[in-house]
Amino acid sequence: MVQPAAQPDALPSGPTPAEATAPTRRRRWFLLPLVVGGIVVAGVLLWRLRQPPAADIVPLSGRLEGYPTKVDVKVAGQIDVLLAREGDQVEVGQVLARLDEAELQAQVAGARARLQGAQEQEQQARSQLTVIASQIRAANLAQTQAEGDSQGGLAQAQAQLATAEAQMAQAQAQLQESRGQLRLAAADRDRLTSLYQAGAISGQQYDQVTTRLATAQEIVHSREATLQAMEQQVSAAAGALTQAQSRMLTPAIRGTQVDTLQQQLMVANAQLAQAQAEVASARATLEETEARLGNLTVTSPITGIVLTRSAEPGTVVNPGSTLFTLLDPDQVFLRGFIPQAQLAQVRVGQPARVYLDAAPDTPLDATVRAIDTQASFTPENIYFQDDRVRQVFGVELAITDPAGYAKPGMSADAAIVLETREP
Repeated sequence: MVQPAAQPDALPSGPTPAEATAPTRRRRWFLLPLVVGGIVVAGVLLWRLRQPPAADIVPLSGRLEGYPTKVDVKVAGQIDVLLAREGDQVEVGQVLARLDEAELQAQVAGARARLQGAQEQEQQARSQLTVIASQIRAANLAQTQAEGDSQGGLAQAQAQLATAEAQMAQAQAQLQESRGQLRLAAADRDRLTSLYQAGAISGQQYDQVTTRLATAQEIVHSREATLQAMEQQVSAAAGALTQAQSRMLTPAIRGTQVDTLQQQLMVANAQLAQAQAEVASARATLEETEARLGNLTVTSPITGIVLTRSAEPGTVVNPGSTLFTLLDPDQVFLRGFIPQAQLAQVRVGQPARVYLDAAPDTPLDATVRAIDTQASFTPENIYFQDDRVRQVFGVELAITDPAGYAKPGMSADAAIVLETREP
């Protein structure tokens, strides 16, 4: 019988693969909780480093809001064109809409015509005022001249009458003297006639007496004529005096003319004032209409984004109608609520941090801008202490720099810093 060949000595047997991997798995399962715990601890520490101590903050949650700006029309009219839609970015001063200007253009033309007519009336009133003022100056000069002429003429007429009366009195005296000489000459002739007839005197002596009588008669006749002429001169001088006295009324008549012109001047001044008021009214109407014409172009008051467009071309709008609602993305705030118990710790102006859900690792600096004066979510009547505990107050945090990604409507958390955390 054949014996099997002898086998060489086998190598020492070692652990199988399954037996070799078992301790390794056990060690891995043992290290996994340590790794996870380390990650959690590191995350908590990192979060704590980024946050103020819990005792130094007042946490709150809310949503971001903006300050909407309404773009209204100032005049009534029909929309001609709208140049922006929802979501458009607009700049301050950018034209957003235009209203139809046909009606206002007609009103502007009418206002200009009215202004021109009022200015022409004002010019006419000024011209009339100038004419009346010139007439008053002429009337004043005429009155002054009339006063001088009347006074001088009266004095002259009185002097002429006095002279004529003196000359007449002299002529009367001379006539009386001549008549006396005539009577004497006649008496001499009568006495010498009988002597001449008796031959007591010569013919020469009688002729001399006769000649003296004839001469005396001629002198009487001459002086009677002179007296008659003097009487006529006195009558003429009296008439001139009467005329001079009547001319004394001329200054009063001139004064009446001046008074009449003064009244006309007052009326002209009133007409000028009325014309000037009409010019001012017409100019104001024109400026108002031109301003309304300028208001037909609607521009953006801010740089921002169009949230809503409330009208379409062809719509007839009234003053105050809203065409657009704009939002400035750089003016964003967080609206949130804090419990009544923490209200005493919060003041306007305190610093805060806002954490956006979209960027929780990038806090935004903010400031407490406003705190509601009345509680929210409060029952109408409070009967129990628990009701007072549930009261909250609204708080607004103004974000200093939205950084371009803080948008209205986004949810966010925040922490109001009560005191500065030491580094």
